[in-house]
Amino acid sequence: MGISLRFLGAAGGVTGSQYLLTVGDRRVLIDCGMFQGGMEEIARNRMAFAYPSDSVDAVLLTHAHNDHIGRLPALVRAGFQGPVFATAATGDLAQIVLTDSAHLQAYAAARWARHHPEAASPAVAASATESASAVTEIEMAAVAARTERPPAMDTRTPAPLFDLEDVARTMNLVRAIPYATPTTVVPGIEATFHDAGHILGSAIIEVTARDADGANASIVFSGDLGRTDTPILRDPTPVTDADVVVVESTYGDREHADQDEAVRQLVELISDVARSGGVLLIPAFAVGRTQHLVWVLDSLVRAGRIPHLPLFIDSPMACEANGVYLRHPEGYDAETLALLRSGDSPLEYPGQACTSSVEESKAIIGSPRPFILVAASGMLTGGRILHHLKDLLPDPRATLLFIGYQGEGTLGRHLQDGGLEARIDGAKWPVRCRVRSISGFSAHADRAELDAWIRHFGDAGRNDGRPRSVYVTHGEPAAAAAFAARIHDDLGVVSRVPTLGETVTLSG
Repeated sequence: MGISLRFLGAAGGVTGSQYLLTVGDRRVLIDCGMFQGGMEEIARNRMAFAYPSDSVDAVLLTHAHNDHIGRLPALVRAGFQGPVFATAATGDLAQIVLTDSAHLQAYAAARWARHHPEAASPAVAASATESASAVTEIEMAAVAARTERPPAMDTRTPAPLFDLEDVARTMNLVRAIPYATPTTVVPGIEATFHDAGHILGSAIIEVTARDADGANASIVFSGDLGRTDTPILRDPTPVTDADVVVVESTYGDREHADQDEAVRQLVELISDVARSGGVLLIPAFAVGRTQHLVWVLDSLVRAGRIPHLPLFIDSPMACEANGVYLRHPEGYDAETLALLRSGDSPLEYPGQACTSSVEESKAIIGSPRPFILVAASGMLTGGRILHHLKDLLPDPRATLLFIGYQGEGTLGRHLQDGGLEARIDGAKWPVRCRVRSISGFSAHADRAELDAWIRHFGDAGRNDGRPRSVYVTHGEPAAAAAFAARIHDDLGVVSRVPTLGETVTLSG
């Protein structure tokens, strides 16, 4: 019978995390994420699942980012009915992320139907008014490509992957488990979640499996690893023993700026914006990155290192996520817990404004300058930030600041690489603003931190705990290949980058 692992996402690329673990006649899925980036990547979300959805016995979630959970309601729509195991914080954040995604997909389908009435199905056309009023973060045309067409609908219509009813059914399947608590997910398969330090509730998942014939294996899935000594969250948990490791490599070939240096650069940039009476526009993922940034800005204002500029958080999802962060102090590091106990809230910048409606969002540009504006999406693939870009890209007094990873094929990567114009909603916009990047605020471990985490599996000259093989995923090809080569050289174990769709035998 044996034990095998199939790589159905984040293999040879960064997004779409999905691994199918088969143990005899049992199947467990680790993550079920959306592909993100360029149109070729996004189109992968339309593909049917690589297995019968009702053949999966359980799902394990590493964390609540869309590229790790975004297709889960589509799996439920297709017939999955088993339990979904995650930390409590991941469950709460997933509710926000998936609800927002359902609204966006409905909006995009309705918008497409209004512009293509001759091809739209009646069901999609009828939903236009309801969807437009429900949407929380307009992702415009970029969302329309993130679709999957159920057989019952006209194939010319980009029907949503899932709707709010699918999200509700999905959330009813979620079972919360705490860190460091071995849990039987199906007979013969046990999972233990360890703190990954990436976003609130993020987990490294340690799986032990045994089939009916006695074949066994221990597999560790890193999920997305966070950084050491960052605000709010604890450091990633060292794991010391595994037969097989599946590890991310987003920054496997580079190192971030020193965090003190990153803060110094941010202080300098905000001071420049204040002096020039400009606008600092920061694209940020709603879950994780925005909360980290608010913590930093709050601490800098309180320390008197930056002027107290108005701060607009133009992402209802980010504001909801702030509430989840406040409800889950069990995920905090000692410093953040001490601040909370003293009556200070490090997740609230003094006087910050969270915009809820699209009208409020559009009105921000008329606010007195200088100010700071944080908006989603983090890679400029959609969201409210698109209409801010139209206003601010041509403005020489504006500064566009990247503080996170920009995927290949995205508008964010294009501008970060020095693009002189941006195409948004079919029109070209000149880039006259300043474009800057500060890497020290990334929520992903860099090359040195990844190296340090993987070395816990075996010290030089000692084989105890050292894996038989390591599979490097969740990275662009160059980054993944570089990290795999270092693992081989440092640990002397088989380490390679799997291909999308590849199945490997782990035991039996």
